[in-house]
Amino acid sequence: MAFALTLSELARWIDGDIVRGGLDLSLTGMASLSEASPGDVSFLGNEKYHGQFLETKASAVIVGRGVTDGPDSTALIAVDNPTLAFSVVVRHFAQAAAAFTPGVHPSAFVDPEAALDPATVRVHPGAVVMAGAKVGDGCEIGPNAVIGENAVLGRDCRVMANAIVRERCVLGDRVILQPGCVIGSDGYGYEFSDGRHVKIDQVGIVEIAADVEIGANTTIDRARFGRTVIGEGTKVDNLVQIAHNVVIGKHCLIVSQVGISGSTRIGDHVTLAGQVGVVGHVEICDRVTLAARTGVPSSITEPGIYAGRRAKPFKEDMKIQALIHRLPKLVERIKALEDKAAGETASP
Repeated sequence: MAFALTLSELARWIDGDIVRGGLDLSLTGMASLSEASPGDVSFLGNEKYHGQFLETKASAVIVGRGVTDGPDSTALIAVDNPTLAFSVVVRHFAQAAAAFTPGVHPSAFVDPEAALDPATVRVHPGAVVMAGAKVGDGCEIGPNAVIGENAVLGRDCRVMANAIVRERCVLGDRVILQPGCVIGSDGYGYEFSDGRHVKIDQVGIVEIAADVEIGANTTIDRARFGRTVIGEGTKVDNLVQIAHNVVIGKHCLIVSQVGISGSTRIGDHVTLAGQVGVVGHVEICDRVTLAARTGVPSSITEPGIYAGRRAKPFKEDMKIQALIHRLPKLVERIKALEDKAAGETASP
């Protein structure tokens, strides 16, 4: 097979050391420890799967440094980070299985005024690329996806089925938009006048830097003026709402069902766990982690881990939660003391 690897090639790719196994061992696929068959590569990234490791049928397993024992018939490659190393294997076999074939499908529509090279770009059935759009080499536009007027896509972007990049929005190189996400929807801006909500025009754009991934059905609103920005390397999960004029820094993790209100600024290396809510017009500094369902009503200026309905340092919130669990017993003790005091007062 053209995409088969030898054990020595794999070790070189992932900067690993062969602990056991022949250099010419052929590897033709990848799978989990429990599902692997001869010819497959797997990995041990968590010790809780050590039992599966001992019983795996994989021909080779990527392990952490210091692991020397395993199934007799299984080759071992030791690396610093097995999970990250295995992602190289996954990428290799996934790309081999889904070879990129450039061209524009007959049912797609590419406006004559769009800048797109059909010899280097793939446009799937039903996709639309509108006038003035610029699509970089190596991009793939999925079925029924829409690239709006004067939108710009860098090189090697993947816009999957039913995703939308609205007019004038800008994507850097290697951006991935999962199915159904919308880049550049109107910001939620209204002004109350004469008893009704009047729409405020949203005339800015969304700018997404290189190596960003946006999850399925996530929406990122265009700025009222200027830009809504997603920084380099940031990964946004499914079902996230990012409002107008938000600025998110580099290499952040935004997990499912997070909501970020307008004009909030988030620094670099920030993690927002599931269902975090952030009010508008606040700032979150670099290297902050917000635990699941944390509410952020004001700016956070010190790095660290925060939690709670009103974000506070994680340890402080844990103490509060522990005290809350003790409240029923504390109430019983208080009631007993009140009853005792009332009895003593009633005594002659």
